[in-house]
Amino acid sequence: MSDKFKAVILNQSGKEFSREIKTLDKSFFKTGDVLVKVDYSGLNYKDALILKNGATLVKEYPHIPGVDFSGKVLESESSNFKSGDEVVLTGCRVGEIYPGGYSQLVKVKSELLVKKPKSISNKNAMILGTAGFTSLMCAFAIKAREELLLGEKVNDVLVTGATGGVGSIAVMVLSKLGYNVTAVTGKKEKSEFLKEFGAKKIIERKDFEGEPKLLSKGLWDGVVDTVGGNILANVISQTKPSGIVAACGNAGGIKLNTSVMPFIIRGIKLWGIDSVMISKKRREFIWSQVSKLVDFKLLEKNVKLVNLNELVDIFPSMLKGETSGRILVDPNK
Repeated sequence: MSDKFKAVILNQSGKEFSREIKTLDKSFFKTGDVLVKVDYSGLNYKDALILKNGATLVKEYPHIPGVDFSGKVLESESSNFKSGDEVVLTGCRVGEIYPGGYSQLVKVKSELLVKKPKSISNKNAMILGTAGFTSLMCAFAIKAREELLLGEKVNDVLVTGATGGVGSIAVMVLSKLGYNVTAVTGKKEKSEFLKEFGAKKIIERKDFEGEPKLLSKGLWDGVVDTVGGNILANVISQTKPSGIVAACGNAGGIKLNTSVMPFIIRGIKLWGIDSVMISKKRREFIWSQVSKLVDFKLLEKNVKLVNLNELVDIFPSMLKGETSGRILVDPNK
């Protein structure tokens, strides 16, 4: 394969920020011991923020963004990987402080890579991607309540931001685990989409955007919140005794307007989800569970495939909340 490859390149000079598709060669990569041919990446909310202006996450320019990818090993200096191995990477600050997946080639540290399970394709791995991986982490946090409370069953689960990449897959996985899933969305026209994914009930987002009470009626054994802000504060106040709230997003704001009351009166657990710096052992476990819990035929109906040029055009739509499902990036298209 040629040493030349195409990638999205971000640059910043003073207050001037730019993004363009450029042809590079392998000398661009300054670190890493495994060279991967990227088959697919994905567009996540964090990616959209980085594509907009670096989001204070990118420290050095020029930079290749893209926080996840799947592909095939071309060259390896690590004994853990060989040419031809199919691999997947989500998080680990790739696309932030390390070159990312919006590129035909990427070179990364071997300890960041996971061998892709044979039960799923490279395309399916990125249809899931960081968003789906985060969803699975949230689902396992909710399921942990049954272990923490010695088998007490989880029944009613709420998912906020349910039409997004994380939320929609969380609805699917939690439904597969046997829970009664209620979905919160600001997009009423997506109700049938959410029901197809397993939601039993749909609630409008506006019902959760008001000023939160110290404690409201307990409705949920578990909550997956992908939004943050007042929505997170409201669902905390509505969580049943000993319930778990898995928090993984901040699109609705980074401030949390709550009190100690839900935690000391009801024993609620607020479980932060960090899908970026999760250990390799946990990453390998979660990927091993994917084929049991994810219906890829259903997910494929809600995937939009774009090339690098189209990616640069479409990312503002995600920041405006105008996208749903998964946007998949094929750098070779």
